[in-house]
Amino acid sequence: MNGFIVTGTDTDIGKTVFAAGLAGALGAHYWKPVQAGVDPEGDKERVAALSGLPPSHILPEACRLTTPASPHLAARIDGIAITAERLALPKVDGTLVVEGAGGLMVPVSESLLMIDLFALWGLPVILCARTGLGTINHSLLSIEALRTRAIPIAGIAFIGDAHAENERIIPILGKVRGLGRLPYIDPLDAGTLKTAFTSINLP
Repeated sequence: MNGFIVTGTDTDIGKTVFAAGLAGALGAHYWKPVQAGVDPEGDKERVAALSGLPPSHILPEACRLTTPASPHLAARIDGIAITAERLALPKVDGTLVVEGAGGLMVPVSESLLMIDLFALWGLPVILCARTGLGTINHSLLSIEALRTRAIPIAGIAFIGDAHAENERIIPILGKVRGLGRLPYIDPLDAGTLKTAFTSINLP
């Protein structure tokens, strides 16, 4: 399987926008295996609007849950059992961009974390990180967790306002490739994202 997993050091990092930009730049297929919370829309719909991809390249979720909560809790509320088998990677013709839910240690069931799925899937991970205060600790902990499970890391991408020192030191300390920084985009649409994404060094 040819592709990448896009994950974050925390929730609300901006990984959906990054995943949309990446999938659009690569002409890839996009898949969010677990969507928890769909009011007013899910990440799949946002990526469809922002990526410029044809509808056939936006794949349906394996689990689409109504409650905006940790997937294990949202699944329990919705009466759905999430298993690794249910979240097997879809087969596509070309590149697949997979967006995780929240951060690495987010539980999708009582016995399964997002990072466990990443290890099973075997795709290289792009770690999205904030640029501001606290990001060094969160980023290095995430990198260490990925390495502990022998999950390949394609690089780290920063999202937010420029912070030259954080963007410089984290790739050095983490021994990972820095992919650049995606700034906050306003207004955000397919055109402005495509332009801003030219600042990212594709893995």
